[in-house]
Amino acid sequence: MTDPVIVASGQTYERAFIKNWIELGLTVCPKTRHTLAHTNLIPNYTVKALIANWCELNNVKLPVPVKSVHPSSAEPPRSLSSQTQVKKLVEDLNSDSIDTQREATGQLRLLAKHNMDNRIVISNCGAITLLVNLLRSTDLKIQENAVTALLNLSINDNNKTAIANAEAIEPLIYVLETGSHEAKENSAATLFSLSVIEENKVRIGRSGAIGPLVDLLGNGTPRGKKDAATALFNLSIFHENKARIVAAGAVKHLVELMDPAAGMVDKAVAVLANLATIPEGRNAIGQQGGIPVLVEVVELGSARGKENAAAALLQLCTNSNRFCNNVLQEGAVPPLVALSQNGTPRAKEKVHIFFWGVLGLKAKIS
Repeated sequence: MTDPVIVASGQTYERAFIKNWIELGLTVCPKTRHTLAHTNLIPNYTVKALIANWCELNNVKLPVPVKSVHPSSAEPPRSLSSQTQVKKLVEDLNSDSIDTQREATGQLRLLAKHNMDNRIVISNCGAITLLVNLLRSTDLKIQENAVTALLNLSINDNNKTAIANAEAIEPLIYVLETGSHEAKENSAATLFSLSVIEENKVRIGRSGAIGPLVDLLGNGTPRGKKDAATALFNLSIFHENKARIVAAGAVKHLVELMDPAAGMVDKAVAVLANLATIPEGRNAIGQQGGIPVLVEVVELGSARGKENAAAALLQLCTNSNRFCNNVLQEGAVPPLVALSQNGTPRAKEKVHIFFWGVLGLKAKIS
């Protein structure tokens, strides 16, 4: 920002861009979506001074303010002034022409990407059921566009329910198994999005999605692995799904992904912490060499990683003398003592239980 201003909602924007927004006839705050009581732009001198001070301290030349662009020459946001455009696109989803279906799914994908109002309009026009049907398209681009459009639509909580009610879960699994790399990634991300709703955790787990998600976790692209891990974490919150995730072979991949080079330590250890609450999960962690890497995360990981690793180690030690001996042999005590002093409140609680309940020792919890 170079010329920050405050609008009626209290949000701060760059003057040129919010001015263009208002001149396009848009009278809601872009951030809060609340109607603006007035369209006066009040200079935010505090933010402007912070920007100037930062530039001076970091030897950065203060940027020249962006000139306002006349609305006639500005590219308008991807919003729908009426339902006419989206109704035509929805009709085109039923076309016999592959090219027409590609164009329609591509346009709906873009329209649903950034704009909440668009997501509501697209859903209200009946697009969800048709997009779900196109998840089984033999044309990979149509399939990819359809799953990405559903992912974007699922950002709206009401649409999460509507997508699940349109029997989308099994077609999403089909995409996980047959789609392009991007389609598989976005299918996993859609399943994660849907699983935010508790009843969908049950439906997804019972529909056979866990196996393909675990396959993506082990064999997908880096982004695909992250999407799969995120979905599996959410699904593992529902107790019934934990055994399914373990049985599908997830622990082996999760332990491998705790290599810092993979960039997924926090995601992997969070899933393992959930799986460690069942006997099958603890056995798999022990058998797949998970104990040494969990101890390493307690010592060297992020705050959240240390917290979840401590939780997993506590489960292992509480329920198995053999695993507890393995944890101690890996040198867990010094990093756990350090965590008891400097960890998050949850981490300190886990360490306290570890020393008191497992070892019968007193840990000083600061």
